[in-house]
Amino acid sequence: MSAKQLTVERIYSSPELSGKTLKGLKASPDGKRVTFLQGKKDDYERLDLWQFDVATQKTSLLFDSDELHSGEENLSDEEKARRERLRLSGTGIVSYEWSDDGKALFFPLAGDIYYWRVGDKKARKIISTPEFETDVKFSPKGNFISYIREQNLFIFDLKKNKEVQLTTQGKGNIKMGMAEFVAQEEMRRMSGYWWAPDESKIALTRVDESTVAEVTRSEIYADDIKMITQRYPFAGEANVEIELGILNLADKKISWVDLGKDKDMYLPRVDWTKNSNVLSYQWQSRNQQSLALTLVDYPSMEQKVILKETSTTWVNLHDDLEFLKDTKAFIWASEKDGFNHLYLHDLEGKQLKQITQGDWVVDEISYIDEEHKNIYFLARKDTPTEKHLYKTSYDAPGKITRISQRDGFHSIKFSENGEIYIDDYSSITTPPQVSLHQPDGTQISWLNQNIVDKKHPLYAYMKDWITPEFGTFQTKDDTTLYYRLIKPANFDPKKTYPALVYLYGGPHAQLVTNRWEKFLPQYMAQQGYVVFTVDNRGSNYRGKAFEDPIYKAMGGIEVEDQIEGVKFLRKFPWVDKNKIGVHGHSYGGYMTLMAMFKAPEYFKAGVSGAPVTDWRLYDTHYTERYMGNPKTDSKAYENSSVFPYALNLKGPLLIYHGMADDNVLFKNSTRLYKLLQDNNIPFYMMDYPGKKHGIRGKTTEMHRLNMIRDFFDLQFGLKSN
Repeated sequence: MSAKQLTVERIYSSPELSGKTLKGLKASPDGKRVTFLQGKKDDYERLDLWQFDVATQKTSLLFDSDELHSGEENLSDEEKARRERLRLSGTGIVSYEWSDDGKALFFPLAGDIYYWRVGDKKARKIISTPEFETDVKFSPKGNFISYIREQNLFIFDLKKNKEVQLTTQGKGNIKMGMAEFVAQEEMRRMSGYWWAPDESKIALTRVDESTVAEVTRSEIYADDIKMITQRYPFAGEANVEIELGILNLADKKISWVDLGKDKDMYLPRVDWTKNSNVLSYQWQSRNQQSLALTLVDYPSMEQKVILKETSTTWVNLHDDLEFLKDTKAFIWASEKDGFNHLYLHDLEGKQLKQITQGDWVVDEISYIDEEHKNIYFLARKDTPTEKHLYKTSYDAPGKITRISQRDGFHSIKFSENGEIYIDDYSSITTPPQVSLHQPDGTQISWLNQNIVDKKHPLYAYMKDWITPEFGTFQTKDDTTLYYRLIKPANFDPKKTYPALVYLYGGPHAQLVTNRWEKFLPQYMAQQGYVVFTVDNRGSNYRGKAFEDPIYKAMGGIEVEDQIEGVKFLRKFPWVDKNKIGVHGHSYGGYMTLMAMFKAPEYFKAGVSGAPVTDWRLYDTHYTERYMGNPKTDSKAYENSSVFPYALNLKGPLLIYHGMADDNVLFKNSTRLYKLLQDNNIPFYMMDYPGKKHGIRGKTTEMHRLNMIRDFFDLQFGLKSN
């Protein structure tokens, strides 16, 4: 094997270094085929739609995005924001959906909608308008396709080949059937409308944004500056006013749900039961310490609260509410015993059984086999650093069987009929592989074996590939923390090396996992750095007690745990104690600043990406969940801001930010720039014109990683290659 040096330019060039990547994996509801999105050989960001036939085990191209639409795709602002929040990247066909009967699918492309029935030679463009349609869905029986256009809800009747507009109120500050900003960004609720199972009704929201503060911000591009007016609900300020209604398709009349006298609340989830006249919704208090599950009967609109969750800190939201078809019961996830587990309740809310239990967490429900009363779920039962598929009985809980066998990380998608599942697998040493299985785990075939052989893009680099090491250490208060460590290239224990602490540190996140990872840690290790990552308290998949210490104290325990990590790292004689840097993006950017400002004796240089600098500048739902309300908890906000500590900066610091960021607003960084400048404290900055929070794009990402490497090389005296 002739080794090649890993370069930034190669990391972000085609073909993908990790090998062929299948995105948007879905099993058709009838289990006869698997569909997925795949980048072109000469441009991994340009996606086409492919299929794998389970019977013949043959893979074929379904739709070439270039044949359907060539040239630039001018996304609407709404679509740009939606893709940012869905973390959808690339161009071409970036999403699609199967009908529930598996006989048809649709996909949006360049603002239009294409419809294809299985067996047809071509896809039919059913919507072709100057406007951009978003949140496109199939109706449950596949007779309609629904979508939002210009803040109103429309349906397209596939049999009559006719479009029908269902709402007309949407304009200005009124949005019909649309999820508000914090619902999309923080609640993972991307939609504002929901079909009843029999297609007779649609539940939908009416959002009034007029109550939310209007912010005029600049989006700075390379050749112009756009002044954007945005409704942004800053922590402590007003949210949208939201209503929930049930629209009858027969007469388009909306019956409104009484959400109570307290309008300062959240509507995080809406789900139909198996009965098309019974809707469920989840009501969440503004402080997020109370969550209620309520059933609504149509047409009487009578309601009944059937379940309540409370907490002295906050109640985490989840998507594991499953109403069973053949029994008057539902499955619900709860952290009430300290760890996220599954419970069986009747429709009156009475708990019938605790299905799973133990000092480990359930990630999500994968499939419910009602015929045999089994439930398949993803969980961290064996270790929090791996995700596996398990099975147990929800009728007679007890024995839990692990289905996935290979150590690592398994993401699972079942077909609607439960006959097959897709396993999207990777480990720290194995690039993503996709296989097809029977419910008992028996492998049917490979969809993407992705072996690193001589033809694989990664093959030429494997001689110098460094295998990360995993371990744990105890903090001074005897808390167990997990870490990942990558030793530098050509490691010699008699030498000393600079180290990079690569972190995120925020809630609902985890970096120390046995899964294929981003290339930054590997690349920096190959440049001569020890790369060290710790999942501190406040991060995910260790139980609620592990998360709760950040309540009204962000930037506290997380930094203390990272300091404990550096103390542990310093015990290795080959780590240069005076050359330990820190880098992270988003919450990791915030953590980088807090580490540099609060613990300069441990962190000697830092690169902070798109950081929050004052939690008053972030949105209501995320911030108040962890920090309380700034109007009543102002001291907590002051202590968690970077500004009280910024003047303690001792070492070199680089801050970068997207100049069109609509999530962590650019003013987070500019305010810090000014404070440091006003106090004659030197620092470095790099701002990216036109880029949003993710700062995506091949060449931009090349520039960013080169910049990070060059910065630490400069500070720690390493030669730039």
